[in-house]
Amino acid sequence: MNLQQLFDSLFTPAATIATAPMLTLGIGVILFLLCDIFDALRPARGLAFVGTILVALFFELRILGMEEPPGAVLDGTLRCDALTALFGCFFLAGTLLTWIYSRGYYTAERAFLSEHDALLLTTPAGMMLMVGATDLIVFFIGLELLSLPLYALAAFRRARADSVEAGLKYFLLGSFSGAMLLYGSALLYTSTGTLSLTELAAGADLTTNLAIAGLALISASLFFKVSVFPFHLWVPDVYQGSPTPVTALMATGTKAAAFGFLVVQLMPLLPASSASMVAVLALVTMALGNLGALVQEDLKRMLAYSGIAHAGTLLLILAGGLAGADSGGAAQATMYYLGAYVFTATGAFGLLSLLEADGERFTRLDSLRGLARTRPGVAAAMTLFLLSLGGIPATGGFLGKWFAFSVLVDAGMIGTAILGALMSVIALGYYLRVIVVMYMQPAEEGAQPPTTTRPLTAGIATIVCVVLVLLTGLVPSLLLGPLGG
Repeated sequence: MNLQQLFDSLFTPAATIATAPMLTLGIGVILFLLCDIFDALRPARGLAFVGTILVALFFELRILGMEEPPGAVLDGTLRCDALTALFGCFFLAGTLLTWIYSRGYYTAERAFLSEHDALLLTTPAGMMLMVGATDLIVFFIGLELLSLPLYALAAFRRARADSVEAGLKYFLLGSFSGAMLLYGSALLYTSTGTLSLTELAAGADLTTNLAIAGLALISASLFFKVSVFPFHLWVPDVYQGSPTPVTALMATGTKAAAFGFLVVQLMPLLPASSASMVAVLALVTMALGNLGALVQEDLKRMLAYSGIAHAGTLLLILAGGLAGADSGGAAQATMYYLGAYVFTATGAFGLLSLLEADGERFTRLDSLRGLARTRPGVAAAMTLFLLSLGGIPATGGFLGKWFAFSVLVDAGMIGTAILGALMSVIALGYYLRVIVVMYMQPAEEGAQPPTTTRPLTAGIATIVCVVLVLLTGLVPSLLLGPLGG
């Protein structure tokens, strides 16, 4: 495709509609930086950030309400439909909630919040490209557009050794993951002559050794990003060392974008014979995540291991899809699980960021004794988020797990579904442990309770997360309705 063809494909009405949210974010980053340059405009930086997110969200909702979404645009390299638009809404909402929780979090780094916010505003554009990519080059661009800001944000508390270590570990392993993706793409191109996922799914020969090796490397690269065994060991250290609001986005946005691409775009290319291997990886990931979380005394590390277990549950959906379940059902189950997880995990990490503002000792389990008496609102919201992560009925987490295991049953993998459900029961051990500490154990004599005044915006963000967790658990049509489910 020459330059003229590129411009022709870019400025069609369908392409304009499909790319409007990402273009809005790009323009918003420029406006935000301009507000930071001029002293008179600096008070408007928050307005620029929130306004950019809301305008981009408006465009996504517009696509979601269209009877006939644009479909494939930009010469077939990007897909835009109701599913990708719904994912885009998750990404934008998660980014906005992360920004709100970060307002009262930083102290020594407050002078550098403009750089923090500019990097944060870039990440949802990368997520949107990842989940909508129908070409491996476009996916790689989206992956780097998401990863590079997160490398810097992970090390944002530059005066702290653990934050710098987290950023360095994430950068090194993320670079290794990106190299695996590029190498796998090169092998796939050598074997088939194309990087278009549409053309590859339409009939390319993927049974050659080069093609199989390429698909294996691409899958391994994605397993790095979503913390699937054996590529999960970096997660606890990086999550604990990173600023807690950044950890929230890292745990939700990256996982949602990578799994969205894996199940919606890459699954048709993987051989059905790999279903049993993927199921084994998923169950091992769930086991290691849950067993690792059981022995943690720090809530950030506990939620990190919990995230590994949730990655295993999501991988079960891929196994079911490969084993013969309806691909549309697998995509909807992935979307629903991730939608509930985004709001649940963001709320949990957001509350931890409020507690951590009093000192990191308040993220340790023993420091939460009696929290229900000193800060009942925080304890109640945290309880709801933990119950949702554990899959208790009336929460979004319950329906997410229900749909995930339904895909396995639909594929005839009854034994795998039973083992997955048993693994999920193990998770209740460490979630309920935190609730018991908050409600049933008195604070140590002489211990100082967390006293930081919560910003009003953080309270509003927590209420939004609580409401959405309950709505996704009680009104499934909220997410399935736009997809015709």
